[in-house]
Amino acid sequence: MGKAKEKPYFAVPTDYEDDTYAWAFEQAELLRQKRFAEMDLPNVIEELESMGKEQLHALTSSYRLLIAHLLKWQYQPEKRSASWQVTISRERDNIEDRLKANPSLKAQIQEIVTIAFGRGLKEAMIETGLPRAAFPAECPYSFAQLRDPDYLPDESDFRSGMVT
Repeated sequence: MGKAKEKPYFAVPTDYEDDTYAWAFEQAELLRQKRFAEMDLPNVIEELESMGKEQLHALTSSYRLLIAHLLKWQYQPEKRSASWQVTISRERDNIEDRLKANPSLKAQIQEIVTIAFGRGLKEAMIETGLPRAAFPAECPYSFAQLRDPDYLPDESDFRSGMVT
């Protein structure tokens, strides 16, 4: 005697395009139940890839904000504020948390910081009103300085042409 065919887990499955939130929970439940044939695999795959890309984007964004604020801190010392310090501290924490949760992103740090520097530099130029020529050509901060919770650049760091 043959096995009775299992009835679908959801009477009317949610369409990915109609309600992504409900769809995601339905797909997770189908995975738990090992009911792979009922899954919306093309969209599950797309969502998983998107999750990975979002982690990269969020890390780049935190480095961008950190670098922009370090540049502003260095090049506009007269405008330093507690708000800038809060942003610097918060983004360092975000970077630490993101890298702890996604250690494979450490292999891309050089590229991430290069991209973040270009974007953070644009923000610093707009906010300070200083020309491009006033800033360094490449990110002047080492990875250790970017991660150091106590590091804040001094405006004299670049007058000598050397950052330690």
